[in-house]
Amino acid sequence: MRFMIMFRGETDTEATAPVCKESAEMRRLIAQMADEGILLSTEGLRESARGFRARLSGGKMNVMDGPFAEAKELIAGYAIVRADSRAGALQIAERFLRVAPEGSSAEVREVLETADTDHVERNPRAGRVAALPLS
Repeated sequence: MRFMIMFRGETDTEATAPVCKESAEMRRLIAQMADEGILLSTEGLRESARGFRARLSGGKMNVMDGPFAEAKELIAGYAIVRADSRAGALQIAERFLRVAPEGSSAEVREVLETADTDHVERNPRAGRVAALPLS
């Protein structure tokens, strides 16, 4: 199974993910997990001041530029990992959090696999998916 670990940051500390990734301890952990075949992908995200939110409502696109001061917790980075179970994903998240800044937190969610989405048709040329009506 694959899991996404989303690392949380506060509005005043959200930029710590890229800095944290540059620490020697974090680089060692990332290399070790990659060698173990556990870590599939990981990235830190720039602060919300450099981002935007898009919403389609009533056929109209609305865009709101960051920063997102109303958000108490922002996604500062993520990792996609392979684990045999929820408990295994928790152990991997803990390994990351032990080298992250004090008070860091993470949300862990299982990735929806293709076998779980029988109602999704994949378009190999476009690299996109299209939902089909569930029968």
